[in-house]
Amino acid sequence: MAEKVEFELVSPERLLISEPVEMVVVPGSEGDFGALPRHAPMITGVRPGVIDIYQDGKVSDRIFIAGGFAEVTETRVTVLAEEALRLADLTADTVAQRLRAAEEAVEEADSEPARNLAQRGLLVARAMKAALEQRTVH
Repeated sequence: MAEKVEFELVSPERLLISEPVEMVVVPGSEGDFGALPRHAPMITGVRPGVIDIYQDGKVSDRIFIAGGFAEVTETRVTVLAEEALRLADLTADTVAQRLRAAEEAVEEADSEPARNLAQRGLLVARAMKAALEQRTVH
């Protein structure tokens, strides 16, 4: 049996995934990184994007995350996500609604903090749209 790394994905609501995997590819703030068993320890920010989970030499699951943090050790990868949902559960209608709402929030923002929060929501919505478009290409 091939060596595995324990992968945990946690959202504010619940523990979404806790299982041994061959590899996980995470959209890090400095670029995507793959974590395998015996990876060098690190903590990094995670940008909005897709986590790819590998089993049996291929992608077994894809999860969209809205950002967060990742901790990697030699035996474990833990991602604390602001929001997470399976890419397979994303629909064009959901993404379009989210994008429209984010664009409206940017237009209606009446202060710098509100504008920053709205811009962050727009960034996540655009990343979600890109993930959906990428899914339909494959």
